[in-house]
Amino acid sequence: MGHALIVDDDPDTAEMLAALVASQGFTAATARTVRDARRQLATHAPDVVFLDLVLPDGKGTELFDDKATLADIEVVLITGHASLETSIEALRLGAADYLIKPVSPGQVQGILERVMRPGELQAEISDLHHQLDRSGRFGELWGASSAMKRVYEQVSRVATTAVTVLVQGESGTGKELVAQSIHSLSRRRSRPFLAINCGAISPHLMESEIFGHEKGSFTGANRQHLGFFERAHGGTLFLDEVTEMPADLQVKLLRVLETGTFNRVGSTETQRADVRVLGATNRVPERAVAEGKLREDLLYRLNVFPIRLPPLRDRKDDIALLADHFLAEICKDEGKEKRFSKSAYARMNEYEWPGNVRELRNVVQRAFVMASGATINDEWLELQPGRTSPREAGAVLPIRIGTTLAEVERSLILATLEHFDGHKERTAAALGVSLKTLYNRLKEYGAEGDPPPKERRAA
Repeated sequence: MGHALIVDDDPDTAEMLAALVASQGFTAATARTVRDARRQLATHAPDVVFLDLVLPDGKGTELFDDKATLADIEVVLITGHASLETSIEALRLGAADYLIKPVSPGQVQGILERVMRPGELQAEISDLHHQLDRSGRFGELWGASSAMKRVYEQVSRVATTAVTVLVQGESGTGKELVAQSIHSLSRRRSRPFLAINCGAISPHLMESEIFGHEKGSFTGANRQHLGFFERAHGGTLFLDEVTEMPADLQVKLLRVLETGTFNRVGSTETQRADVRVLGATNRVPERAVAEGKLREDLLYRLNVFPIRLPPLRDRKDDIALLADHFLAEICKDEGKEKRFSKSAYARMNEYEWPGNVRELRNVVQRAFVMASGATINDEWLELQPGRTSPREAGAVLPIRIGTTLAEVERSLILATLEHFDGHKERTAAALGVSLKTLYNRLKEYGAEGDPPPKERRAA
C-alpha cells in the first residue's frame, strides 16, 4: 500500500485530497506548514507528496532545498491555475506533475495510477545512455554525434516531468520519434500515445478530430465521436505541424493547456483533459508568430521546453550508422544479407540530405532492391540532382536588406520551385518541409496573386 503526504494549509483541500487518496488504496497524512511537512517526511517517507506552493511559514518549494529529503519521492505541485510560471517551476524542481484547483477526483486518480519512484525512471534512463555508448542508439533514436547527444540529454531531463515540449526541426529529422521517446520514458507510458498531423487534416474537420463532437452537431454527424484528447486520456498527445492549426482552434488549444478543460463540438458540457501535450513544427516558431500563423500566447505555453533537432547535414558522423541500421532492418525483413561498399559510404557522406533521415531511409531501401549482389555500390544510390540542396545546386537568390521574413520565404519557395522545373516533391525535399506544407504555402501565394510556376509532368 502506498503512502501520500498532503502539504496544504487549506483544511478543506487537504481533507478532500486525503479522502481521494484513501479511495485509491493509499494511506494519507496531512501537513499545514513547511515545518510540519519536514517532520513528517523524516518520520514516514511517502511515495508521493502533494505540495501547495504557498504555505503560512514559507514556500512549499523550500522542501526541495534539501535534495536528499525528496530524492526518491514523487512530488506533485498544487496550483490555482496552470500558468506558464507553474510549468517552468515544476520543470526546474523536477516535479512529476501538478494539480489545478479545484482538484478533481479524475486528476488525483490519474496521478496515483502513475506513481513511480524517480529512481526507477532514472535507472532506465541511465541504461539508455549506456546503450548509446555501446551501439549509438538511444531507445528508438539513432545517432552518436554530439548534436544528437544534446537531444538525448534534453529528452532525459524533460521526460520525467509533466511540462509541454515543442520539438523543432526540418521535415524528416525524426520529431515524432523524439515525442515517442519522451512518452516512453514518462510516467504516462502505460497509457496511449496519439499523434495528429495538423497540416494533413482539413481545417473544417480538425476541431472535431481533436475535441470530438456530439451526434447531430453538424451535417453527417450521425453518432458521438471522441476526439484525440479523450482517446489519449492519461497519456500523451503529439500535435505535429502545430503552426498549421487554424487560429480559432489555437484559442481552444490554449484553453486546454491553461485550464485542462474543453468542450466537444455541439456540447456545452465541459470535459477534463488528463493529457500531456507535445507539439512540433518545421517552421521557426518566432517567424510563424510574426507571420500570424501561430498565436504568441500559445507559443509561450507550448515552448516551455524547446528541443531543436539538427538536420542530417549537420550531423554527418551519424550517416553511416543510420544507413547500416536501416539496411540491417531491411535485410532482416527480407532474409538476405547485403552491405555497403566504401564508395557508397563516401557518396552518402558527400550528399547534403535535404530530406534528412527520412530521405536516407528511402535511399537505402531503394538501393537494397536495385543491388543484385551482396554489395551495394554507390551506383545504386538514387541521389537525384533535383534533390540536392540549393547550396549544392549553386543557385543564388539575392535578397534586399529590409525585406520581411514572409517575403523572403515566398521568394525562396517560388525560386526553388522554378529551379526544379515545378517538381513539388523535389522542392519540398530541398527546402526541408513536408509536401503538405509546400502545397499550403503555394495556395497562399496563389491567393495573393502570385501564382506558382506550372508543375512539370513527371516523365
